[in-house]
Parts: sequence; structure tokens; C-alpha cells
Amino acid sequence: MSISPKRLWIADVMLLLVAVVWGTSYGVAKHALVFYPVLGFLALRFCLTFIALSPSLLQLRHPEGRAALWAGLPLGLILLSVFICETFGIALTQASNAAFLISLCIVFTPFVEWAVMGQRPPSSAFVVAFISLLGTWLLTFGASLTFNLGDGLILMAALLRALMVCMTKRLTVGKKMATLTLTAVQSGVVGFGSLIIAAVVLKDGLPSLPQASAFWSSTAYLVVFCTIFAFFAQTYAVRRSSPTRVSLLMGSEPLFGALFAAIWLGEKLSTVSWIGGGLIVGATLWATLPGNGLLKAATFWRQKTT
Repeated sequence: MSISPKRLWIADVMLLLVAVVWGTSYGVAKHALVFYPVLGFLALRFCLTFIALSPSLLQLRHPEGRAALWAGLPLGLILLSVFICETFGIALTQASNAAFLISLCIVFTPFVEWAVMGQRPPSSAFVVAFISLLGTWLLTFGASLTFNLGDGLILMAALLRALMVCMTKRLTVGKKMATLTLTAVQSGVVGFGSLIIAAVVLKDGLPSLPQASAFWSSTAYLVVFCTIFAFFAQTYAVRRSSPTRVSLLMGSEPLFGALFAAIWLGEKLSTVSWIGGGLIVGATLWATLPGNGLLKAATFWRQKTT
């Protein structure tokens, strides 16, 4: 069925809006972490998301919902690891660095698939990986000759996202599954898992919720726009566009993230760091081009729940 130019244009605009809100999520999360600990913030953010999506749990009465439950539990544990690394990383490095580095998940995915499933990546994957590594060096080492813990945690999050791609493929491909229920289950695992970890590792437990309006506005923005709106917009766009077009539009996310961090948080990147970030984005866009075998990662992460 052909899609009208008007509907395709609407889909493109919605995808760009998703790229904008996801790009800004790093800076917004970093701002919220000024007021509340990482584990508490994750628990609040994803428990609220779970509550918002809880009507979809009615699907558990049907086979598609139960399939989403059994896939969502292990995938939620991986996602919990992703967000713990990512959110602690954001707290310890620049939001602009995080926005660039997290996009390396697309480059990592074929190599993780090689290790997990025995499928050798295409030759172009090695070229893309080299360009990305060069960009990472320029972004993080090039200006200050330092590579901090936050950068390392973001890279670990990118690697775990690649693992998430492979495990999602293994657990969901070829099965009838309620997608929204799957998202709700994963959000619940991240939210309640963060509460459990906080209860175990924090001697005095979590502090009282902050009263600052800036914290609550940041949290609301992440829940409403970076999760619920983004999910709807992606679903709308994917049904009306091609995976390549979607992935190329979403490839602008790191640039929006860096620009937002520079404007709103006052972060500064040197010229060398901007060149490094540009190489990462360029490699990511190349990875989404048809025929080089890396499109699956970009296609999956347009469906993430951040």
C-alpha cells in the first residue's frame, strides 16, 4: 500500500521530534540527578512509566500478553543494567559526551551478535567500528587526555544495548506479542528493580522525594515525552516509512543532545571533540545505510523506551 506524501511528511516530523526529545533526555536527566540519587530517580521515572502503561497489562489475559510477560522479564533485567550504567554515567560525564557515546550501540551490535549467535558481521562493520573508535578517542581523549568513569559507564551501556538487541531478537522474533505490554513489563522491571537495589546498597535508604519543581518537571518530561510520546510517534512512523528512512532521521539524536547540553547546561566541547562526535554520528549513519548489514541495531533502538 502506497503512503501519501502528506502522511510521510508527518511521520518524518514526528521522528525528528523523537530525535530531539531523546537527544535532550541526557541533559534533562543530568539536571534531575542534582536533586536525587541515581537509583531513586530511575525507580521514580520507570515506576511512573509503568503506571502510565499499566492498562496494557490487561493483555496478560491473552496469549500475546503472556508472551510479552515472559520475554519482558529477562529483557527488563538487561534494560535495568543499561539504565544503571547510563544514568550513573550521565551523572559523571558531560551530557554531550553521553549523547555521542551511547550511539555506539549500533556499531557494537554486529560484534555482539557474532559472539552470541555466531554470525560474523559484514566487512563494512570493521570500517565503521574503526571510524567510531577514532571519533571516541577524539571526543573523550583528544581535548583533555582523560577518559573518566562516566565515559566508561556510557560505553558499557552502549555495549549492553547491543546485547539487548540480540536478546530481543532471540526472544521475540516470530512470536505474536503485545508490544505495549512488553514495554510496560520492561518499565516495571527497571522501576521496581531500582527500588530493590537501592534498598540493598544504600545504608540509609532513599531520601525523601525532593520538593523542587525543576526535579518534577524534568521527571515528567522524561516520562511523558521521552517514553510515552516517543513510543507512539515511532509506532506511527514505522508503519508509514521504511526502516532506512527512520534510522537515518533518528541518527540526528546525538547532535541534538550535544547542542542541548551546550545551550541548557552550558557544557563546552572543543573543536577536536566536535570532530570526534561528528565521526561517531557519521559512522552511525553509515551503519544504517542499506546493504551493509548494520541496520538491525538502528531499527531496534528506534523502539527503545528512553
